[in-house]
Amino acid sequence: MGIKLIAVDMDGTFLSDQKTYNRERFMAQYQQMKEKGIRFVVASGNQYYQLISFFPDIAHEIAFVAENGGWVVSEGDDVFNGKLPSADFHAVVDHLLTRPEVEIIACGKNSAYTLKRYDDALKEMAAMYYHRLEFVDNFSNINDIFFKFGLNISEDRIPELQAELHEAIGDIMVPVHTGYGSIDLIIPGVHKATGLRLLQQRWGINDDEVAVFGDGGNDIEMLRQAGFSYAMENAKEVVVSAAKYRAGSNNKEGVLDVIDRILRSEAPFTH
Repeated sequence: MGIKLIAVDMDGTFLSDQKTYNRERFMAQYQQMKEKGIRFVVASGNQYYQLISFFPDIAHEIAFVAENGGWVVSEGDDVFNGKLPSADFHAVVDHLLTRPEVEIIACGKNSAYTLKRYDDALKEMAAMYYHRLEFVDNFSNINDIFFKFGLNISEDRIPELQAELHEAIGDIMVPVHTGYGSIDLIIPGVHKATGLRLLQQRWGINDDEVAVFGDGGNDIEMLRQAGFSYAMENAKEVVVSAAKYRAGSNNKEGVLDVIDRILRSEAPFTH
């Protein structure tokens, strides 16, 4: 039984620290994947509109588990939209606004939203990850479907804040560490693994026919779920412990090296 689905996280996994990948090498691999009937899925906490920009030639052919599972798209068709109830959205915002050390990005289907009053550094960072981004005076009257929140915070405060948020709003949203000075608040039970599960059901693919790659706390569920799971060389120990295997560094094409082994049916992918 061979691999029928390959799913990759982006930042710190498929992409180098310079937010690039070897397009020529990957596109050659992708042609082989198509010939072998292997699905390719991008599974990321990032915005759908940002993710498709990395794959301009094939975005209409592949699938995306975007916003940490909040929005699942296959070949341009919506498969799933998570939706945070309006009352829960406002309860979370009200709590977050009591924490001046946190900068808030509300992630919706039409756009992401952040406050005009935040400094330029946050706006520049947000623009990298959110190709649709609106600056608003407040979060009160936005008409959108919301999947998650992205919280910008100094890296050294993350463990403490994650615990505090879990205590304060853990029954509404789950705080996960994405790496790089960021916490995502996700809808309980809506994460990358649930997004992949929906695609697997759509395509008739079992867990033992899936290979996934990740480096962050928001990858843990899909690493545990997949039959072949790879933590990157640069992953933290909690992520490594959730995976079955290790891949090389994101800066040395670690994912592409393993994809080569999959395509050649080398160990551990021998039939």
